[in-house]
Amino acid sequence: MLYYLFTWLQENMHIPGAGLFQYISFRTAMAVIVSLIITTVFGGRLIRALHNKQVGETIRDLGLDGEKQKAGTPTMGGLIIIAGILIPTLLFAKLDNIYVIILIITTVWMGAIGFLDDYIKVFKKNKEGLAGRFKVIGQIGLGTLIAITMYFHPDIVARQQVQNPTSTKAVQIMTDTQTGERYYAENVKSTKTNIPFYKNNEFDYAKVLSMFGLNSSLATFIVFLIVVVFIVTAVSNGANITDGIDGLATGTSAIIGITLAILAYVSGNVIFSDYLNIMYIPNSGELVIFAGAFVGACTGFLWYNAFPAQVFMGDTGSLAIGGIIAAFAILIRKELLIPILCGVFLIENVSVILQVSYFKYTKKKYGEGRRIFLMSPVHHHYQKKGYHESKIVMRFFIVSIILAILTIVTLKVR
Repeated sequence: MLYYLFTWLQENMHIPGAGLFQYISFRTAMAVIVSLIITTVFGGRLIRALHNKQVGETIRDLGLDGEKQKAGTPTMGGLIIIAGILIPTLLFAKLDNIYVIILIITTVWMGAIGFLDDYIKVFKKNKEGLAGRFKVIGQIGLGTLIAITMYFHPDIVARQQVQNPTSTKAVQIMTDTQTGERYYAENVKSTKTNIPFYKNNEFDYAKVLSMFGLNSSLATFIVFLIVVVFIVTAVSNGANITDGIDGLATGTSAIIGITLAILAYVSGNVIFSDYLNIMYIPNSGELVIFAGAFVGACTGFLWYNAFPAQVFMGDTGSLAIGGIIAAFAILIRKELLIPILCGVFLIENVSVILQVSYFKYTKKKYGEGRRIFLMSPVHHHYQKKGYHESKIVMRFFIVSIILAILTIVTLKVR
């Protein structure tokens, strides 16, 4: 909103300083600051309100050190994160940008699913919360919406090399930074995405299908839809599982958010994308403002969520965070980098899958279930081994930072 206001003031009133709102870097900085203020200042008030409403977490007895002391800690703190994301985005981003619109919808959509789950747990006294199938339906619904929008919306394009440029589209003559050759480029609908450790770092869904004789746009869309739905479901569940000890999911998500902001900036900047020889995605640079708000919200929430936690985010926050990260990566066409970037979420997910699968297999084969880990997800395994929560969280942060750096490095590794 402020972007449009100050643009009008600059053009009509010529007010000094109004032009700052034209710069993504300035608006991103403002989004981070406002987000931090919302989550730290108003977050404390919300925590007190949750205390007064007795919106406390019911702790299951898992035999872990310190878990009994957490009983009654306010939950549904994800409302703080959502407010810290949405308010700065509405203030500083271009609200007619399709990429921003999708992420706003994602935040509200996944936040609503998580809120309903927490509401049932807290107010209906049902420990199971929202049935798993309804969560999955919600995740599939969001993934379908994102896939349809990405595939069919006319404003979602990528700049690519073309042989015979059309006269109706903006054509530019580009120079390949690797070979020095000149070529035509224009903004076109594309089924390409970035992939690490591969020539030109590009992967085309359509070309893979053509190897099997499937050349129709419908077949390409179906594959793309399946990939998007899988990513949205996997990442949102991964964030939800990771939110098991104080500050782990929040801090890890902040690190991921910073990385996504860098990737969005270089993908939305024609100079940097050309230098790095990655896909240029027009108008995607506006996502940096959303990423700034996201990082600010996670960091501000960590103020209260670090050990010993004064508030838990609940599914309201964890599902929203996971959905945002998945949607963001898909929008900037970095979804195939998620196994690296979100490696902590992946490890947490895999540890649960392995534990459950092995337990069922051994129970069927030997008559009693056996375990790979002392407890899953894997952060509980380290708790069982006697590590303090703070040490586990800090080491997971270090792993997350390493994975973030590796993700950025893949842009130049071919």
